[in-house]
Amino acid sequence: MKGIILAGGSGSRLGPLTRSTSKQLLPVFDKPMIYYPLSVLMLAGIRDIAIITTPRDRDAFIALLGDGSKFGVTLDYVTQDQPRGISEAFLLCANFIGDQPVTLILGDNLFYGHGLSGLVRESIAAPITGATVFSCSVSDPSRYGVATIDAEGRAIKIEEKPANPTSNLAITGLYIYDNTVVERARSLTPSARGELEITDLNRTYLEQGTLKVTPLGRGVAWMDTGTPDALLESSEFVRSLQRRQGLHIACLEEIAFRQGWISQDALAAAVAGLGASDYGRYLAEISNAGR
Repeated sequence: MKGIILAGGSGSRLGPLTRSTSKQLLPVFDKPMIYYPLSVLMLAGIRDIAIITTPRDRDAFIALLGDGSKFGVTLDYVTQDQPRGISEAFLLCANFIGDQPVTLILGDNLFYGHGLSGLVRESIAAPITGATVFSCSVSDPSRYGVATIDAEGRAIKIEEKPANPTSNLAITGLYIYDNTVVERARSLTPSARGELEITDLNRTYLEQGTLKVTPLGRGVAWMDTGTPDALLESSEFVRSLQRRQGLHIACLEEIAFRQGWISQDALAAAVAGLGASDYGRYLAEISNAGR
């Protein structure tokens, strides 16, 4: 299984914050935004990951994450000069995907909750045929792509920002596809706004009866951090949980260490490079405890 994080785009909804840096490098409380989607892939056991970014921001991502070895993963960087829709990710990463299935996550989406990793792991454990998207119940479905499903979780209908939605299940920015996704993306026609729409890609699976919708459930939070209000709300969410639980969300070195991807010596080396930050002190406690 390959993983892709789509972290390109102009971040116009966050201007002027994004005039000189990528949206996905902005902080969500105590860590860069991209740590959150990267942690979702890592917790699902996905270690071969491509990050799609802009030519301007590529070097900044490399400075932050390197080749991924300090997190026990392999990172490739793919540039996108202009945003042309989510489905373009599969065309840009066609060589990276090769003959494997792929999980795509949007770089400005934050997922957190009990059972999330299990849901994703379960979805990628069996041979991948078709597509799986993850839905979340929302109070304002007309703002999102919306799925209507049958009793077995198969999609009956998907609509993009419907005026009169037939469901309150919003399709989130987390998708799993079989290896036919690249050819399907190649067959798409750009929409009126000049983009290869993810809804159109999902419809190709829907028409064949191979689009599965997996609800995230009440215990999982999903946030799109692409506006100033959402960015602040996400930071407050992370801050509140970390202070209450004493555990850090999306701590990449911890995830890698607990999954046996990096050694205790590597964890100690990471601590040494983090100075006196709370993040560094948290990792130091884990390193010192040796667990």
